[in-house]
Amino acid sequence: MRTFFGQPWALVHLFGVEMWERFSFYGMQGILLIYLYYSASQGGLGIPQTTAAGIVGAYGGAVYLSTIIGAWVADRLLGSERVLFFSAIVIMLGHIALALIPGVLGVGVGLVLVALGSGGLKANATSVVGTLYEAGDPRRDAGFSLFYLGINLGAFFGPILTGLLQSTIGFHFGFGLAALGMFLGLAQYSFGRRELPAVAREVPDPLPRRRYPLWIGVAIAAIVLIAVLVLTHVIRAEYLAQIVIWVTVAAAIVYFAVILSSKDITADDRRRVFGFIPLFVASVAFWSLYQQQFTVLTIYSDQRLDRSLFGWVMPVSWVQSINPVFIIILSGVFAAIWEKLGSRQPATPYKFAAGTAVMGAAFLLFLPFVGGGKNSTPLLALVGIVFVFTVAELLLSPVGLSVTTKLAPAAFQTQMVALFFLSVALGTAISGELSALYSARTEAAYFGILGGIAIVLGLALAALTPWVKRLIAPVR
Repeated sequence: MRTFFGQPWALVHLFGVEMWERFSFYGMQGILLIYLYYSASQGGLGIPQTTAAGIVGAYGGAVYLSTIIGAWVADRLLGSERVLFFSAIVIMLGHIALALIPGVLGVGVGLVLVALGSGGLKANATSVVGTLYEAGDPRRDAGFSLFYLGINLGAFFGPILTGLLQSTIGFHFGFGLAALGMFLGLAQYSFGRRELPAVAREVPDPLPRRRYPLWIGVAIAAIVLIAVLVLTHVIRAEYLAQIVIWVTVAAAIVYFAVILSSKDITADDRRRVFGFIPLFVASVAFWSLYQQQFTVLTIYSDQRLDRSLFGWVMPVSWVQSINPVFIIILSGVFAAIWEKLGSRQPATPYKFAAGTAVMGAAFLLFLPFVGGGKNSTPLLALVGIVFVFTVAELLLSPVGLSVTTKLAPAAFQTQMVALFFLSVALGTAISGELSALYSARTEAAYFGILGGIAIVLGLALAALTPWVKRLIAPVR
């Protein structure tokens, strides 16, 4: 039987489509913020920097928030595999809109399509990976780490190539390359999708046909309401991050309530979902710092980082490729460590606690460079800080995806994955809101306070771990 680095062969197709999707996603995101706040003479839109950072944070949050839609459609209408396929098409159309439609209109159309498509693909790609493994398969965590490697191969090459095009021939060529990347991923997946297990196409909880009109009406009403709020300026660019935060909080509360009150789950299922709540909170704290690499870290790289290399100035977006390099190097190391330790590896709550605390420590590492002049921070110093970002990420993110599929009740498999992504949505939107507090004048307090809070939260989760372990047992 063919295998993919010791994993089920079908993983190669999911590895590929996710790699190209991340190429397009991070390639576009690597140049998005500077496109928004650069002046027209630089090829940008000239939006105020704090507003632009809030838009990027809100967009990132909306990507993960839309996993609710993708998960619901998968569980009630189409199944995960079909939603994954159609989502890839929507993403490609979004990047085409960014490339071809000028100005704010192109940004609006493009980001909405990419957010909706990425949300559908993210929740369902992860869920389909989970279908490749039987319960108790010891390869699962290593398989998710390998899947994570595919994500970061795309994340490495995307910002480098789109940034190169942006800095030489213009932003829209960079967005166009992102569209081409998604097309390549879609083409590969189109040929390989039939090799996935039949369970990936199953609809776990089919929606009765008599309820179709109701949900069609809800969808139309939601679209109309959003359009009216935008046209009447109730929804404005500077408030987008706050809106996404409150919508995500409401969605998370509703999701937990629906799952916990469902008659389709057992008492043991309910206990494990309760045990997931502290992990959810830690995940929010982690992502609210980590996702600032697309907001504060981009601004920092543009204004405070010395990007000169032998007389040549490196594009701002290339900084986004540092983290994927470390992921590529270290993901295999972490996978090997977890596989080697087997049942002796730290319990998942300890991994979450460590990831949150290490992320806080990464923020504290900015403090020695506070007060420096323009483009004064050495590139090597930032590389070291991003290395710590990466260690924190590998302690929490792939482990979070894996434990979510383990804790999910049978009737809520994809929707539990969406619930994990809601923690990412909330953290990402918070990162956009927090970025408004960052400036050269507030650097010391900004990095010091946020880093300290994350470390305290990590230590608190570590103290609570024995209790959490009892709730999620037998999952570790």
